[in-house]
Amino acid sequence: MGGYDIAVAGCGPAGLAAALLLARDGHRVRLFERFDTPRPIGSGLMIQPTGRAVLRALGLEDELLRAGDRIDRLHGLSMPSGRTVLNVHYAWLKGGHSGIGIHRAALFDILFRAVREAGIPIETGRTIRGSTAAGGGRKLLFETGPSARFDLVVDALGMASPLAPPCGHPLAYGALWASLDWPDGGPFDPSALEQRYVAARKMVGVLPIGRLSPGGPRKAAFFWSLRADRQTEWHAAGLDAWKTEVAGLWPETAPFLDQIAAPDDLTFAHYAHRTLPRPADHALIHIGDAWHSTSPQLGQGANMALLDAWALARGLREARDLPGALTMAVALRSDHVRLFQALSILFTPAYQSDGQALPFVRDRVVAPFIDWWPATTIQAAMVTGLMGYPLRTLGLED
Repeated sequence: MGGYDIAVAGCGPAGLAAALLLARDGHRVRLFERFDTPRPIGSGLMIQPTGRAVLRALGLEDELLRAGDRIDRLHGLSMPSGRTVLNVHYAWLKGGHSGIGIHRAALFDILFRAVREAGIPIETGRTIRGSTAAGGGRKLLFETGPSARFDLVVDALGMASPLAPPCGHPLAYGALWASLDWPDGGPFDPSALEQRYVAARKMVGVLPIGRLSPGGPRKAAFFWSLRADRQTEWHAAGLDAWKTEVAGLWPETAPFLDQIAAPDDLTFAHYAHRTLPRPADHALIHIGDAWHSTSPQLGQGANMALLDAWALARGLREARDLPGALTMAVALRSDHVRLFQALSILFTPAYQSDGQALPFVRDRVVAPFIDWWPATTIQAAMVTGLMGYPLRTLGLED
C-alpha cells in the first residue's frame, strides 16, 4: 500500500541495517543521528554466522570478508597454571561456519556506504530527547528544532536510549580497548581470539580484526578487563605499572604494549545487563542494545542487533497491519534473546567477576571436559549464536 513513513534513530549496525532492509521493501525511511558526522564507537567485534546471514541477505557479506579476518577458534588459558579453560572450534558444528573479526569502523563503513548508495536521507546533529504517541503514529522530540511525526519509530540508540524506559543494571566489569597493528611473524594465531585469565578478576585478549582500508595494515583489538570503579586507581598507578602487570601475565603481548604510549590510547567500555519487558509500543520498536544488552563475553551484541533488524523487516512484510508487524517482530526474536541473556548471566561471572568459586569450578571441574562431546557442540552453538535455531526461525537458513 505504498509503505510506511519510518524514522530510524541511531546509525549503529542495528539502525543502518534496519534502514537498508526497510527502504528496500519500499518504506520511506529517514535516519537520525546525534553526531554531526555519523561515526562508529569502539574497537573490534565478532560477526558470527547469525550476523553474517543478515549481511549476506543484504548483499554485503563479500565486503565483510574482504575487510575482516576469519576466526576459526577461541582459546583461553588460566594463569599461572596454563590450563586451557576456553577452547571452541567453529568446525565442531556442521556447515563450515566461521566468525569474522572486524573493526567497528570497517563494519560501519560497509553499512553506511550501502545506506548512502540507497539514497536514504540522514539527518545529523539531531539529538533525540523522547517521543510521544501522535494519532496512529509517533512523534519524535528533539533537543533543538521541531518535532517530526512518523508512522513508525525504530529505536536503535543503544542501551542508554532516551526512547526506552530505564531498566537493568550496570555490570561491575568493563574493559580497556585499543586497536593496534598486528605483529607479523609473532606468536599469535591470526585466525583465533586468544585470552589469558587470572581467576575471573583479570583478563587480557587479542582479536584479529582485519584492515580499516584496503592495503592498510592488519589490526588487532587488544583488551584488558577492568572494574568500572577502579579506573581512577588504574590511572593513578600509571601506564608502566599496568604494562608490567600485563607482560607478567602474557609476555608475548609486548609488541602490542609497545604501541600504547599513553593512557588515552586505551578506551574504557562500560557494560550493562538489561532487557526491556516491552520491546514494542504504539508505533515504536526497540532493537539491538536498546532492547537487550549484556556483557560481551558471548560476543553476540552486533549479531543480535542485525537479527532484530531482519525480524522487523519480515514482520512488516508479512503482517496485515503495523501493530501486527511489531508483535510478529518481537515474537520472532524473543526466545533467542531470552536464551542468550540467560546464558550471559550464567557464564559472565566465570570469566569476569571478583568471585572465586565459579573460576575454580571452571578450571578444575569444567575445563577437563571442554574437548569432549557434547560439550564441544554446545560451546560452538553458543559462540556462533546458532543455539536456539534463530536462522531457521527468521527464514535465513541457506
